[in-house]
Amino acid sequence: MLEIQLCAAAVIGATLAGRNLSSAFVDSFRQHPTLDAGERAVVREICYEGMRSLGLLEAQLAKLLLTPVRHSGLRSLLLVGLAQLQFTRAKPYAVVDHAVQAAERLGQPAARGLVNAVLRNFLRRQKDLGREAWTTPEARYGFPEWWVRKLKEQHPSEWERILVSENRHPPMTLRVNARRTTVDEYLVRLRQAGIDAKPLGGSAVRIDPRPVGEVPGFADGFSSVQDAGAQWAARLLEVQDGQRVLDACAAPGGKTGHLLELAGLDLLAIDDDSERLERVRENLTRLNLQATLACADVADPSAWWDGRPFQRILLDAPCSASGVARRHPDVRWNRRPSDLAKLAEQQVRLLEGVWQVLETSGKLLYVTCSVFREENESTVESFLARRADARIAPLQAGAPEGGRITPDDDHDGFFFALLEKR
Repeated sequence: MLEIQLCAAAVIGATLAGRNLSSAFVDSFRQHPTLDAGERAVVREICYEGMRSLGLLEAQLAKLLLTPVRHSGLRSLLLVGLAQLQFTRAKPYAVVDHAVQAAERLGQPAARGLVNAVLRNFLRRQKDLGREAWTTPEARYGFPEWWVRKLKEQHPSEWERILVSENRHPPMTLRVNARRTTVDEYLVRLRQAGIDAKPLGGSAVRIDPRPVGEVPGFADGFSSVQDAGAQWAARLLEVQDGQRVLDACAAPGGKTGHLLELAGLDLLAIDDDSERLERVRENLTRLNLQATLACADVADPSAWWDGRPFQRILLDAPCSASGVARRHPDVRWNRRPSDLAKLAEQQVRLLEGVWQVLETSGKLLYVTCSVFREENESTVESFLARRADARIAPLQAGAPEGGRITPDDDHDGFFFALLEKR
């Protein structure tokens, strides 16, 4: 457990310093090479739960300390200990004893008594320091005050449900490959493997979380992991055989694969990150599907466009990721209100760039995984105000109302707007 705590503390510390949680895991695992797969999974559990409840943990720590802890590594260790005591099945005595040893490993032997006192004091006062005892948004809901306020303003009837959903474990949803099997056939295959499954409409099937290696047929391309909300993107674009399609900002390739499962397309997938573009290639290889891949700034067609227009464009734009905060809990703490305006500028720039390569009467689907209006309706309205040749096209019957999906037990949060070139 000692190495687990040190590794988790390094991840938490790096994330609080502004690092991406995923990259923090990579670096910390590299620094703790003796951890096996099971121990790494425990580190991930501690860190994900810790980041979801960071506001609560920090409020608890402040109550348990007489003066703030200045050493960042020691402070992160205390946060890890509090997270273990509340969100894991680890024995409390083991958490405390190993945390005391970890303090010495961090070069803080004089803090052994402090660590012991703080964690044991928490165990004595746990009922009085639980989530229900706090009124601040950070401690009660696990989100910054500005985030909670904005949700209240923009989703007055749903804001609290959204926050609750964003603090639950995310669902594991599969997309059944229509080129290989049907949903009904695949449900039988899952149940024969002892896996309970719930169909969610379309090609989406929800199962209990597990490594993809345990999912029947995954390695052979019979299914992919993709949230049920995200699966609406390819469906709403209504692609047909033979169409020339652009998948802008394509990585990691979930929507790319879905488009190609729905129709035989001449598809170009672009992303400006070569490493993430390689994931698109890997996904298509597993699915036995073909597309042209290019690493480029999609907003600058002069760098990559061959002059042939596209009938359909999917623009999955970079955004705040506020609709997938349960999958990326670091986002809520590392985002700032000012980021939304900057992201909106980038989104309009991308729209302007790809609009140039869309043929007249062609359609573009604008997608974000955000629940904030600044990146959704406001971005689309800003773009339409600049383009006399653009209009909103109706979504197909049964589509999410208003093009919006808010997080719930079965879906992440998404926004969709279908634009037609006149």
